[in-house]
Amino acid sequence: MNEMDQIIDEHSRYLVRIAYLYVKNWSTAEDVVQEVFITYFQKSDQFRNEASLKTYLTKMTANRAKDYLRSWKHKKDVLFDTIFASAQGVEEVVLEQEQLASLEKNLFQLPLKYREPLILFYYDEQSIADIASYLKLNENTVKTRLRRARQQLKEFFEEEEVMGN
Repeated sequence: MNEMDQIIDEHSRYLVRIAYLYVKNWSTAEDVVQEVFITYFQKSDQFRNEASLKTYLTKMTANRAKDYLRSWKHKKDVLFDTIFASAQGVEEVVLEQEQLASLEKNLFQLPLKYREPLILFYYDEQSIADIASYLKLNENTVKTRLRRARQQLKEFFEEEEVMGN
């Protein structure tokens, strides 16, 4: 067993569990750890043994998982999970793809006071506090507007579904 296989064998299960604690999805956690190992092996000459390899890889895993949580892909998944909370069969996946295509159209049907916080939160990846500061609103007002915007989007999609049937 070469050094690379030994390191992966020794640390992968632990690191996947760490990543899962952040991302709450086993497949995504495995992807995160795979990226960590690729990065480590590409830049292993930068590892200075100031901490144990396990500590170093754990920190890399936590940072990569946090990067994923800040990513647009994750925010989009959260938005769709919120709007379309249902078990997914083949038909539902096709329906979701159609809904994704109409998301932008429906987004612009929202009043600006709801659309703006939604765009800043999901597209611009700003925090509630940053949005509140930028819009000169109370944080609870921003949370309420986000909730109402998600509800209105859900209603738009439900109307399309009824009209389509």
